[in-house]
Order: sequence, then structure tokens, then C-alpha cells
Amino acid sequence: MRNDARHRVGKPLDERSARDRAAQVSVLGNPDILRVLSALASDVAVASIPAELGLDQAVVDAALQSLLMTALVRNDEGRVTPTVDAWVRFGRLLSSESLQTVPAAPAVADLPQGVMTIVADLAYRFSSTFSPETVASYVAQSYLLLSQRARVREHLLTMTERYAADRLEALATAQGLLLRDTPEVLFVCVQNAGRSQIAGAFLRHLSGGKVHVRTAGSSPAEVAHPRVAAALLEAGVELWGEFPKPLTDDVVRAADYVITMGCGDACPVFPGRRYMEWDLPDPLELDDVGLRDVRDDIRSRVLDLLVELGVEPQDASR
Repeated sequence: MRNDARHRVGKPLDERSARDRAAQVSVLGNPDILRVLSALASDVAVASIPAELGLDQAVVDAALQSLLMTALVRNDEGRVTPTVDAWVRFGRLLSSESLQTVPAAPAVADLPQGVMTIVADLAYRFSSTFSPETVASYVAQSYLLLSQRARVREHLLTMTERYAADRLEALATAQGLLLRDTPEVLFVCVQNAGRSQIAGAFLRHLSGGKVHVRTAGSSPAEVAHPRVAAALLEAGVELWGEFPKPLTDDVVRAADYVITMGCGDACPVFPGRRYMEWDLPDPLELDDVGLRDVRDDIRSRVLDLLVELGVEPQDASR
């Protein structure tokens, strides 16, 4: 395997962290305990778990005690829920879903020559992770998804390469082939040009790189909106070339936290992820004052999210 910095997993664990995680892994080696945690992750009430899973009450009680002792669940006034550690480290263990590796896509040979160059570049980059056929299929599908919406095609190939690479990284994360030591957060709105872009920009900025962020739209706009970029710049944050991206299953499967904003039921729901809905108006339908209000509301929510994730905010005084 090539020593590619994009695939490093961070610093080695210290002794205490290793012991804590080993205890968690040991606990989840018990199938009954893993099933109880999976039920909690699927919003099954504690009182309903014995009937839902066909387990004795004593077995469930013992499992809950083990999960509490290893900080995989927390008890908030009688409501037992998975902790951030459970979502981030073990979330994808809690689902019975199967992962589809290759999406349907046309033959790459039928697409422009520039797409073939992208396939060759990404096939080399992901050679230790995916077959050339998988890479080619993802590149072709990504190109079509973006080209269907792009009126200005000047940067289409550049966006295709970035979009396909991000989706392949998401697929690798979902399948456990790419390990990260940071939480994965996905923001989804309708156009991926307003709310989700603002939230993503703030989370990248305030987390100082300690959270991996993706954004997508259920019906993405053609281009990023300059009013959003300007409002963020006023707050000392830049979009850094972000563009609207169609929502796909792979980025949802890769996420630990999925935060939706006004896209209704368009976002697929997979077990083992933490879903949140932020009820916010579309800032692009508001005047500049309204847009700034939504921007500031999102910033406040991102700061609250960082508290939940246990990440110290950077530059939070702005």
C-alpha cells in the first residue's frame, strides 16, 4: 500500500485510550450487547427491547449496564441513547444493511476524453482500495450527475474529479477500508447552495479540521450562490471553492451524523447514523438581513454540535 497522507488514520493511541477502546470492543464482542446497542441506535425504547429482540429482561439489563460502564450509551433522565463514541467508532456495525459497491452508470468510453483521464488518475489514487471498474463507474456516474445541471461547463471536469474522489472516499469509509480518527458529518439541504454550505463552512472552520465535513443537496443548484459566500466572508469564513453536489447513498452511509435542513424525506435513512433536523428557512429566499440571521443561527447550532461531539471550537469568539 502506498504511504499516501490522505489515508493516514492519525496518531497512535495512547495507553489509556487504547484500554478504553479495547474495553468497548470487548463488550461489543458479545452479540446480545451489540444487538441492544443496535436497538438503541434505531430509537427502540428501552422498555421495548426485550420484546423487539426476543431477549430476557435480565440479559437486556446486563447489556445496558455494560454499555453504560464503557461509555457507549448515556442515561439522560431515564432516556438511554448511544454516545458520540458509539456513533463515530461503531455506528456502521449497528446496521444489517448490505453495501452496494458499484452504482449503475454508462460505459466510460461513451463519455468525453477528459473523463477517461480522470478515471486513470483516480484509479491510480485508489488502486489499493478499489478496482479500476469501480472507479470508472463512479467517475462516469458523477460526471453525468453534475453535467445534467451545469450550464457553464468550464469547470465541469474539475468538479467531476473532486466529486467522484469524495464519493469514493465515502464508499471506502462506509466499508471500513478507510479509517479516520474524526467524526464524519453530512449536511443536506435542497439546493446545497445555502444552508448546508453555510453549516459545512462553519463546521470546517470552527472544528479546526477535527471533524470531516460533507455537504449535498436533494435538488442541487447549478452553482454556489455569491450571497452565501459574501455573508460567510463577513463572518471571517470562506467557502474555498465548494459547489452544489447531488445527494447520493454513499455519502450518507459514510456519515456518523446526518443533519438535514428542509429537504423532507429526500435523504435516505440507514441504521447506525445519528440523524438531526435543523428547522431553518432558506436564506436565499430572504433579504440580506434575513440571510445574516440564518447564518448566525447556523453558527450557533454548529457550536452546539461541537459540544455534543466533544470537540473544542476554534476561533469561537468571532
